[in-house]
Amino acid sequence: MVGIIIFILIRSFVFANYVVEGESMMPTLKDGNKLVVNKIGYHIGNLDRFDVVVFHANKREDYVKRIIGLPGDKIEYRDDRLFINGREFDEPYLEVYRQRTPAISLTGAFTLEELTGEKTVPEGKLFVMGDNRLESWDSRHFGFISSKEVVGKVNLLYWPIKDVAFSP
Repeated sequence: MVGIIIFILIRSFVFANYVVEGESMMPTLKDGNKLVVNKIGYHIGNLDRFDVVVFHANKREDYVKRIIGLPGDKIEYRDDRLFINGREFDEPYLEVYRQRTPAISLTGAFTLEELTGEKTVPEGKLFVMGDNRLESWDSRHFGFISSKEVVGKVNLLYWPIKDVAFSP
């Protein structure tokens, strides 16, 4: 009985399982992948740039996306390259797409101000994007998300078995 109670507490407050729906995070995550999300780890530490997180998109749906911008960040894309606070950042998770389609821009040019009217990511907010930039519905479309809406950080891809991957 104690074991069941501990399991329920851990399942409710520490970890959650999610199934990826759609292709917005390809090639990193594919439709049908099963994930373990750490619900408390980021409360102890921080959410970091490039973490993959699950968040409440609305009352019925949760989305999985990658954090691109943190509070205070100034974000810009030009020539298919990410600049944060004027510094260029590599995005190795996009290399598969860049190699397949070298002539196509994966991420259209934009500045944060053009998309949101804000020069920087506001306090308590995050700017998130899917890895499948051509197909993802993300902060470029719906704006910032509240850090309070984040359910947790993706720690483990456990299905299918051949794709098992751990993310600290």
